[in-house]
Amino acid sequence: MLTYIARRILYSIPVLLATSFLSFTFITKASDPLANLRANPRTNNPVILHHLAHIYHLDQSLPVRYWYWLQDVFVHKLGVSLLTSQPIWPDISVAIEHTLQIILLAQVIALVLGVAVGIYSAIRQYSPFDYAMTSISFLGYAMPTFWLALILQILFVDIYLKWHVRIFYTSGLNSGVTSSTWSIDRLQHIALPVATLTVVSFALYSRYMRATMLDVINSDYVRTARAKGLPERLVIFRHVVRNALIPIVTVSALQFGALLGGAIVTESIFQLNGMGYFFITRLQTNDVYSVMAYVMIVAITVITFNLLADVLYGYLDPRIRYD
Repeated sequence: MLTYIARRILYSIPVLLATSFLSFTFITKASDPLANLRANPRTNNPVILHHLAHIYHLDQSLPVRYWYWLQDVFVHKLGVSLLTSQPIWPDISVAIEHTLQIILLAQVIALVLGVAVGIYSAIRQYSPFDYAMTSISFLGYAMPTFWLALILQILFVDIYLKWHVRIFYTSGLNSGVTSSTWSIDRLQHIALPVATLTVVSFALYSRYMRATMLDVINSDYVRTARAKGLPERLVIFRHVVRNALIPIVTVSALQFGALLGGAIVTESIFQLNGMGYFFITRLQTNDVYSVMAYVMIVAITVITFNLLADVLYGYLDPRIRYD
């Protein structure tokens, strides 16, 4: 297993390099870091613009610029912003912390509920509970994220305006740190974003779990286990659920990586200083190096969680070996 993990990490290095070079090429060709300065009459001076272009190597060829950026990534922890000349890591580390709080809570709740509902729906197939959960899952899966977030905002704003009771905050993220008050206040701030992402993920996990459970529950080895006289609960949880979790591991790994880097709509609507909000604000200002830092973190996250998923396969299915 350790050999397999080391081999996968070594394979990931050229993947990251290729990803970074392609992303750097596309982002560089699509944006001009000095566009805001060119549009400002006070700074639209050819001498100043030429000086800045020389300092940040913008007058060099693309491979040379990529090489300077790659050096900057290792020397200054993901580089230095072109706009502020400040290190990117302090800002993006705060954004990662805020996004992780939301993603972890949403994913844990969605996984627990989705797996439990999927198991019970498969066992009680075509029951009223199964029909009800199927309808709710399809509704949650088809519901646009931005619409659900706006509806939750409007609902709790109305509650506050009518009854002057603030159950949850509808925007912003309190960054203060004060013992137990901070934890309660932080939960009030992130409750609605967590609920939004939980609904979407729950719909996905419950449908996958029900489908895989129905595939496994009709397998030959399951019928053999029942023929041997094993208790139904033991058959379900030892033989059916364990194998049915394999597709869920894949989906949850990809979903976590996607949400960590792509909760853009949710964070924008609730004005959260997370990864998605960081990406949007830096993209709008043509801060190429900050956008590249975001891309690299997302790429590393996706690769890491795919590796964790592959390791969990061997635990869930004894037939899988990494020799």
